[in-house]
Amino acid sequence: MDAFLYRIKAAQRDLIARCGGIIRVAELVSASKSEVGRWNNGADPDVMPVGAIVVLERDCGYALVTNVLAEANGRRLTDPEEERQAGQGILTALSEIHRQTGELTNAVGSAISDGIVTSTEGTTIDRIAASLEIATSNLRAAAAVIKAQGGAKAGLRVVGEG
Repeated sequence: MDAFLYRIKAAQRDLIARCGGIIRVAELVSASKSEVGRWNNGADPDVMPVGAIVVLERDCGYALVTNVLAEANGRRLTDPEEERQAGQGILTALSEIHRQTGELTNAVGSAISDGIVTSTEGTTIDRIAASLEIATSNLRAAAAVIKAQGGAKAGLRVVGEG
């Protein structure tokens, strides 16, 4: 498999997880559990049909596979729900980036400690990197809303003040 297919498979796996797992996805898209399992397996070359992608991305609210397809063609998707994403606050978004970065650093450090990065370790790193990518996207969405509003209070307070 090539790098593009690995990205598609990772996006499919994330999409299945966000939609509640293999059994729920099989029910949503009227597919067998074994077929959905093949979509979820990074070592299996089976990819989701477009109809299943549309149903699942609508269900979870994230265009994970569509985003990979757009990026492969030099395009980026925009999120019509920026307000919802920005609602978590810029500080919350930043703290999530730091948490995910620490997790990624730990995973990479563990993987390279013996001088060999296995396929399983690569999958673990990819999953964490996908979470970090989402966290970064959330921070960018929050920053875009703040810019559009002409600024916002950071929500920081000095200890002892109202």
